[in-house]
Amino acid sequence: MQTHLQMEAYREDTGRIVGDIFRTMLGIDISPTEAEWPPEAGLITVAVYYAGVWQGALLMECTRQQAFQFTARLMAIEPPSSVDADVRDAMGELANMIAGNLKPVLPHGVCLSMPSVVEGSDYSLWICGGNLASRQAFATKAGVFWVTLVEMLKKS
Repeated sequence: MQTHLQMEAYREDTGRIVGDIFRTMLGIDISPTEAEWPPEAGLITVAVYYAGVWQGALLMECTRQQAFQFTARLMAIEPPSSVDADVRDAMGELANMIAGNLKPVLPHGVCLSMPSVVEGSDYSLWICGGNLASRQAFATKAGVFWVTLVEMLKKS
């Protein structure tokens, strides 16, 4: 039996959760915005995968400069000047917090993977068997970042 979740119904929850995490953990006010995708090159993408009754992934994409600012605020350190272990850890933790806070709105019994961080100027991340469920852009003073939910479609 296929469990197909209409993630667009959860846009409000996603916006609230992302806003709460950024405000509480980083002291940054964000707001949902309309922005063209795909974004510029040189992004950092963090993926957290869901497994269980519902399968999918949460992706968070931002620029390197945003990642440096988010890291500095989350870890109370000077902004890094390159993608290092602190940046990878901070970005993974932010995506993990978002994914974990979305779990209660997903079917009961969904589990999370460890975050994966991808960075560079020429890459693509393809979720095999995935179907874009929802993509939201969020505006900060440092620019726009994206949070995307991908639903894995199970074959009957």
